[in-house]
Amino acid sequence: MPEIFDPLRRKYVALTPEEWVRQHFVHYLVKEKGYPASRIANETAIRLNSLSRRCDTVVYNKQLEPLMILEYKEPRVTITQQVFDQVARYNSVLRVPYIVVSNGISHFCYRINYATQEYQFLTDIPPYKEL
Repeated sequence: MPEIFDPLRRKYVALTPEEWVRQHFVHYLVKEKGYPASRIANETAIRLNSLSRRCDTVVYNKQLEPLMILEYKEPRVTITQQVFDQVARYNSVLRVPYIVVSNGISHFCYRINYATQEYQFLTDIPPYKEL
């Protein structure tokens, strides 16, 4: 299988369809939305009900507190409720205000207001300075 260099993980990884989506999306965040590459981590390990899981990408603030979880699927995978449920389980650990789900074709971003227990789907990924 072909490999691609992941500058965030500083190593070569298998170029799967999901990895293709991840690399392009992270590039978009850095180049178009002003996200500092130093505050983005790929394959972030978390503990969920005594199980080890990995968030595809996590974005952090200046204090290195999680701000956003990004979950990727390969382009042929439809974004379903199951995908949102998966990232919601991850967020039960990290409690971030922003969630993004993408298959490289369809992208969904929503903001969570923990005070009101409401969430709002956004029409675009916010620039880093607005997080």
